[in-house]
Amino acid sequence: MNPLEIQDRAAGAIMGAFIGDALALGPHWYYDLTELRRDYGEWVGDYTDPKPGRYHDGLKAGQSSQAGFILKLLLRSLVENKGYDEQDFCRRMDEELFPLIDGTPISGPGNYTSQSIRDAWRKRVQQKRPWGQTGGHADTTEAIERTLAIAVHYAFQPDKLAAAISDNTILTQNDDTVVSMTVAFGAVLGKLVQGNRLDSDISAKLMKLVKSGALPFHAVTNDDLQPPKKGDPDPPRAGRFASPDALLSPAYMAEAAFDADIQIDPPWKVSIVYGMPCAIYHQLPAAYYLSALFHNDFESAVLHAVNGGGQNQARAILTGALTGAQVGLNGIPKRFLEGLDNAEELMKLAESLASHIEIR
Repeated sequence: MNPLEIQDRAAGAIMGAFIGDALALGPHWYYDLTELRRDYGEWVGDYTDPKPGRYHDGLKAGQSSQAGFILKLLLRSLVENKGYDEQDFCRRMDEELFPLIDGTPISGPGNYTSQSIRDAWRKRVQQKRPWGQTGGHADTTEAIERTLAIAVHYAFQPDKLAAAISDNTILTQNDDTVVSMTVAFGAVLGKLVQGNRLDSDISAKLMKLVKSGALPFHAVTNDDLQPPKKGDPDPPRAGRFASPDALLSPAYMAEAAFDADIQIDPPWKVSIVYGMPCAIYHQLPAAYYLSALFHNDFESAVLHAVNGGGQNQARAILTGALTGAQVGLNGIPKRFLEGLDNAEELMKLAESLASHIEIR
């Protein structure tokens, strides 16, 4: 393995997420596509200002939402501690984020605070609960939007990746299905940083990690999803999560992207096929599909994520990370890097994280 190529992919994943976040800042959460086209034209192709009275009102083109703020917070923690330190991350949340929000949606960095963060703030600040008793039931991708940095750092250590992402996720979201899908996304991203492609073979590679015990998923079948044989233990591999389905779905999304008989045209309509809402089960299929379809075209992947409307910011963050890991930092158009607010600092953090990946 070429360490420089790995570092390029790792930095591409991190910067891809920041770019996706900022690209969707203006046209965020338009569920009426006619209204979206009226305000931003037929195609959103670059950073844009939010419109007055809309989400993130007052911010400027290229700036980050609160998702980007928290991603940067965790990224700095990983870099400075050379790995995941939960106590340090929680301290940063207490000192750097929570004093800036008040438990209402329209508050804090980015001028919007998501449900899971509002819940954690109430339990931590108002109810004085310790970290670990702050998780809520939001079924969204908010944990993925920050733990993708953990996935990059532990790309070659799937057992540590799964443990750290699980631990970080339950700080704000404690539903087991959400946790399992968040860990699965991290496992996919780790494979892409290694140099694998998001294609129909990705799930088989992930299932090998389940069978070896590196990923804590329950496996009820043998290789290639064949039924267990008489006399096999029940189950062949028991894990924390109820099933391996979160690891199996990415391959199906990739297969759909490559199947000539399946057409989502134009590709931004993936948001209509899989759903515009915020829930993780709407967001992940769309991100996997677009990142497989445009595995070598960062611009097309992330802009189709943005132009699909609805919760396009989460879709663009996830798609940006997955596609950025496949094309690498060198494959991201320079105009997206140049137009990103605070790009120099973010780039230094991304490159620092990438340079400390332990390659195995």
